[in-house]
Amino acid sequence: MKQSKQSEQLERRTTVVSEKTSEGRRRRGIVAFVVTVLLTSFVAATYGFGFYLFAQIVTDMREDLGFGYTVVGTITAAGQLGFLLFALLGTWLSTRIGGGQVVIGSVALCGLCLVLLPVTNSIIVIGILLTVLGGTAASVYVPLVEIVGRVIDYRHRGKVLGLVSSGTSYGVFVNSLLVPGFVQHDNWRGLWYSVGAGTLMVTAVATFTFSRLGLFGSEEPTSEQIEDNARVHNTSARAGWRMVLVRWVVIVWTMKFLNGFACMPFQNYLSPYLREGLGFDIDFAAQVWGAIGIIGMFAGFAVGWLSDRIGVRASLVMCYTLFFISAMLLVLAPVGFLPMVSGVLFALAFYPIYGLVPTYVSKSVSGAAATVIFGVTNVTQGVGGILGNYTAGFLKNLTGSFMWYYVVIAAATVVLGVLTLRLPREGSPESAIGKDATTEPDLPKSVAHATG
Repeated sequence: MKQSKQSEQLERRTTVVSEKTSEGRRRRGIVAFVVTVLLTSFVAATYGFGFYLFAQIVTDMREDLGFGYTVVGTITAAGQLGFLLFALLGTWLSTRIGGGQVVIGSVALCGLCLVLLPVTNSIIVIGILLTVLGGTAASVYVPLVEIVGRVIDYRHRGKVLGLVSSGTSYGVFVNSLLVPGFVQHDNWRGLWYSVGAGTLMVTAVATFTFSRLGLFGSEEPTSEQIEDNARVHNTSARAGWRMVLVRWVVIVWTMKFLNGFACMPFQNYLSPYLREGLGFDIDFAAQVWGAIGIIGMFAGFAVGWLSDRIGVRASLVMCYTLFFISAMLLVLAPVGFLPMVSGVLFALAFYPIYGLVPTYVSKSVSGAAATVIFGVTNVTQGVGGILGNYTAGFLKNLTGSFMWYYVVIAAATVVLGVLTLRLPREGSPESAIGKDATTEPDLPKSVAHATG
């Protein structure tokens, strides 16, 4: 009889614990979903509105304000410079005041600039605001690895960062829906006001959410971290800067440089190459771009999901293979429908790449070191993009065709594939720095409280 009562009590306790565990997992899932949506919206706003909207309505702004293409080129270059400067600034600030503050501050600054831009007729002021907007695209992206590492379970980080990396596509898609209506009524200023107001509303919601989840500021070390001084030491910002001595970190920085060198010019010169070099009409070029945009909205999440199952390195090799085939189609067989196939393959590779690299970092490094390492990758990517765009223009002037730069891009993808194979597997002892990469992240105290 006594044994029977003890068994019943044990069974009740087991049931209660099981219910609490199930409820906790459900709430953790809700928190992860909300944070993922917010981070994706940040990238959509800062990249889609802050980085690419100007290019879509520059013709209408030129007709109204009366500036030339020399000014357009200067502003574009200034935006790239802003990206580099804010990547460095965002890295520095994130290690001192916390990634949450930097992300929210960047999105708020983006929204403010978007709202202020249509207020003035001064092209100098507009240029300054667009430079800052280009910078916020970098500073909002730098702390994402830290935030994802704090909130998202290890096994889900690939799909989350893949979706976040596709945020640019969502921003550009929203632009494509809004631009015709505003431009047809000669109301380009209203467009800037609209996207700016929307961005500020998202910022307000995100500020409240981040505050409730305890994502502002850095966490206090856990008892396990305190016991392991080496681990705590390696998660410091200083450790991040010392990563220049770690082989795989240098490989990642080099890969991001080559990503910028190959991916950005591929995208920038695709339409001129199709229309001027290959003789396709504007409708076909627009169809190729439309396909790239639509595929990009899903490719990041799909490949990120795949990377959580087959590994980041295998997914990267797959993307670089697609990228190589895409470039070679434009070199060897740019006829008929094949340029469209090239565009589809490019979209399948391009957007996931920008999620896979931070996924690798987040699965290998923790804390401020992750922020520093990923921050430097944004700088090397920006430098690569600038050098790649210059090289593409130089080869066009030298040879009379963009084709030769697509040859260079194909060669760069081969190098990227080889570098990827030189990386240690994420989660292995050779790659893990700062904490055991195979363990799930500890949520901040307030997140744990919010999830029960």
